[in-house]
Amino acid sequence: MRLAVCMPQVPFERGGTEIFADGLVHALRRRGHETELVTVPYKWYPGERVLTQAFLWRMLDLEEANGRPIDAVIATKFPSYAVRHPRKVVWLLHQFRQAWDLDRTELGQFSESAEDRALRRKVLDFDRVALGEARKIFTTSSIVAGRLRDSTGLDAEVLAPPPAPLDFHCTAYEDFILSVNRLDRAKRIDLLIEAAAQASGLRIVIAGDGPDRERLEQLARDRGLDGRATFTGRVSDEELADLYARCLGVYYAPVNEDYGLVPYEAFLSEKPVVTTTDAGGPLDIVHDRETGLVVAPTVEELARACSWLRDHTDEARTLGRAGRDIARAVTWDSCIDRLLAAVA
Repeated sequence: MRLAVCMPQVPFERGGTEIFADGLVHALRRRGHETELVTVPYKWYPGERVLTQAFLWRMLDLEEANGRPIDAVIATKFPSYAVRHPRKVVWLLHQFRQAWDLDRTELGQFSESAEDRALRRKVLDFDRVALGEARKIFTTSSIVAGRLRDSTGLDAEVLAPPPAPLDFHCTAYEDFILSVNRLDRAKRIDLLIEAAAQASGLRIVIAGDGPDRERLEQLARDRGLDGRATFTGRVSDEELADLYARCLGVYYAPVNEDYGLVPYEAFLSEKPVVTTTDAGGPLDIVHDRETGLVVAPTVEELARACSWLRDHTDEARTLGRAGRDIARAVTWDSCIDRLLAAVA
């Protein structure tokens, strides 16, 4: 088949969405399907840009290209699922959360003005129409499926994708907790820094970059963590695999995260994940005292959890290996089988 994978793209940024889309395209091509990644530059601010971006996708003609039909489209996250096609399947990474579960929080986008309230309603109306056109909707986690049902009344089937094909392995359980994430406030890396300040001698390594890096580095200095908090910035695939291989455990506790590849990467490296009760998608596979530690989102609880791992290396190894068995069962082949059945 000729397939178009649709994904909005923030220029100069690369994260989990881009890794997911590249993996999907590669997996479809490997199965013999002619597949292209279709992107449109994405900007969600100021507020009125949200619907403008949706209309751009709505105007695209992806039923044919250069005189040859496109058999189906696989849309991913807002607003790519606005694209029209008689055989549209959505593998939903997330909706425009600022209009739904993040509305009226510090991470929201719309004010209390009549104009912003009306704009938010239009975004939700758009979702009901555009997503309602899909032959089938998959979501990456149960929390994304729940948000979809609550906001639009539409049901979805959970389909978790695998992480990027790094050289995941385990060489040691050294005395540091690893964080792998984009550095922005929603990822709550400041919670880990505060916990390290309370847990005497705890070392943390923070891999990644983003708009919150300067504030986080200053917070680490203010808490006296010089020598115990390392900011690596962006690292190569080889360096990342090495950090996973050597760390004691992996911290991953964004606010109601949609999915998150990090727990799968940690598990494939036989490392337990420390997360919080409000982390969202990670809780599908991170189970307390089974594959990691799940604690209340407080500095004190997180500090205790990280200290417990440091003092119980054998238990950390057992938790990580239990997670490995879960992560190995998630493959591109199984995902592609379910996707293709939906567009057939």
